[in-house]
Amino acid sequence: MGKIKNKVLDNLEVTGYAAGGKSIAKLEGKVVFIEGAVPGDIVDVRLSKNKKDWAEGKAIRFERFSQDRVVPFCKHFGVCGGCKWQMLPYEKQLQYKQQEVADQMKRIGKIDLPEMLPIAGSSETIYYRNKLEFTFSSKKYFTQAEMDAIPMPEDGPRGLPSIPALGFHVPGSFDKVIDIDECFLQSSPTNEIRNFIREQALAHGVSFYDIRNHTGLLRNLMVRLCSTGDLMVNLVFGDENEKIRIALLDAIKLQFPQITSLFYTINRKMNDSLQDQTPILYHGNPFAIEQLGNLKFKVSPKSFFQTNTKQAERLYKITKDFADLKGHEIVYDLYCGTGSIGIFLSDRAKKIVGVEVVEEAVDDAHENATLNGINNAAFFAGDVAAVCNDVFFEQHGRPDVIITDPPRAGMHEKLVNQILMMEAPVVVYVSCNPATQARDLQLLSEKYEVTAIQPVDMFPHTHHIENVVQLRLK
Repeated sequence: MGKIKNKVLDNLEVTGYAAGGKSIAKLEGKVVFIEGAVPGDIVDVRLSKNKKDWAEGKAIRFERFSQDRVVPFCKHFGVCGGCKWQMLPYEKQLQYKQQEVADQMKRIGKIDLPEMLPIAGSSETIYYRNKLEFTFSSKKYFTQAEMDAIPMPEDGPRGLPSIPALGFHVPGSFDKVIDIDECFLQSSPTNEIRNFIREQALAHGVSFYDIRNHTGLLRNLMVRLCSTGDLMVNLVFGDENEKIRIALLDAIKLQFPQITSLFYTINRKMNDSLQDQTPILYHGNPFAIEQLGNLKFKVSPKSFFQTNTKQAERLYKITKDFADLKGHEIVYDLYCGTGSIGIFLSDRAKKIVGVEVVEEAVDDAHENATLNGINNAAFFAGDVAAVCNDVFFEQHGRPDVIITDPPRAGMHEKLVNQILMMEAPVVVYVSCNPATQARDLQLLSEKYEVTAIQPVDMFPHTHHIENVVQLRLK
């Protein structure tokens, strides 16, 4: 097959899915990972990587479509990096996600596993997100069809005009943005708010941000729509222009009286992160209220909260079942964030001890406990592996149950060793990355056995998957 990049392989039959949403074909014993195809397709693939035992590429022509395909519902499908699995029926998406978890556990974990419980699918497959973030850009991304429609000038080669856009980044491009007029990830009035702000800005000549040159006024937009009906908007400016800022915020407030919290942020930094910035309340409440079951949570513009509220409740119920609480247990909630899992479990535990490295999140956790009248939960800021030592155990008691919900990178090996040292009878491992979870489970198998496992789909039409595992001390 050779090692030349950009080589095209013809008539490959796609036979399965791999991790990361790519599909698989085989040719002469070589595995080819393909973007943009589904099992059952026969495709021509342009390679971007070509190694001895494997290759990677993108489907550029379809000789035959799979019978499993359905028509994508969004016109930005194939360009936007969001809902990449729209062409698959939801039942098939769940099937492949369950298979991915099983494959990761077998290939990386290499441990004995019980029969996996069926994946918990999402009751809503569109309009399921409670938070979306959009980017203003001075450079709209043009599809091939749009480029072909631009008239060719008589006196030379055609150039692409610089048109402002408000939407999502094109995958792999930091400066070009897809101009989104309708997104199916968050329900009304998110589309209306975004489109109104764009129209107002263009009508009044307000500049969109140029990330290359760091010029332009409008930079980012965050919309959070809670299950309670609370609606939070944070409009981010690249610099201060009081006259334009007040005019635009007043127009938003007048057009959308249902907004309960209207913020603005001035971000003059080189990057878009707002964790070190201060959102300023312009109108309404300083926080929104989100609800899980009978519990309420204060959410500020910088707070982390699970983005699929209904599925978060289901995820936490599974976590609660796996914790197998009887009422007398001390529960350690590691990577507790704003305390949502620990608070959700608190009615069945003697005591909740939450540990989280982000101090602002710990402050939110304290507030959320107070908001719900919970007095058996305490939260501490610091690195988990450093905090959980013998002195800490003497003060707060050794854990009967450990809940760990780490980031995608999984747990640091020091923390794995801490858990092995703690020897809690039950550990519940909640993961957003089954690959790193499987790695950690292999390390924990020194003292623990996996006794229950259930995937949860938090993000329909994407390849992302959560997985909950119950471990018991051998």
